[in-house]
Amino acid sequence: MERWLALELASTIRHDGDGGVADDLATVDGVTRWTHAQEGLLPAHVRAGELTADDDLRGEVAELRRAVRALFARAVSPAPPSPADADHLMPADKALAHLNAIAAGQLVALQLEWPHEGTPAARLLTEERNQHVNLLAALARAAIDFLSGPQRERLRACTAPRCVRYFVQSHGRQEWCKASCGNRARAARHYKRHRVAGA
Repeated sequence: MERWLALELASTIRHDGDGGVADDLATVDGVTRWTHAQEGLLPAHVRAGELTADDDLRGEVAELRRAVRALFARAVSPAPPSPADADHLMPADKALAHLNAIAAGQLVALQLEWPHEGTPAARLLTEERNQHVNLLAALARAAIDFLSGPQRERLRACTAPRCVRYFVQSHGRQEWCKASCGNRARAARHYKRHRVAGA
């Protein structure tokens, strides 16, 4: 299954297994752990494995996630958004402005590297030394790439009870982000049918 950085950011709000919602970015340590786990998805100039979050970065990443989830809700409309934030979504125009402002916080230039005995590769060149700015800009650019790409058309909010994730549909009839959500949804429908029939 392909991983998208924007989807990983949105998925830091998830079902906690006990009927509630967990926030992987609720603490500074949580942001640091999550960032380190995304090292393979982030551009090399971010140096995610060396980054340590502080309260300011935690708040900024969480606010960027809020904007991304609001834009994901817009992308899946007219279907309902994730129930985790459906009642307090950031307005789409504010989310769009926030995302673009964060992406513009770092100026980058695309460079081509082509060693004599190797394959050409593109890399981003930036003069920004602040790793927090690099991280935020990379996350915002990933969301822009995701929302402007073909996967946006397949973005869905999981319809399983208690699930709060967004996912990219891998086939036309997929309703759930993972098999366990499908099992939970089928069990809930079965319970509801038998409860109504027995009433």
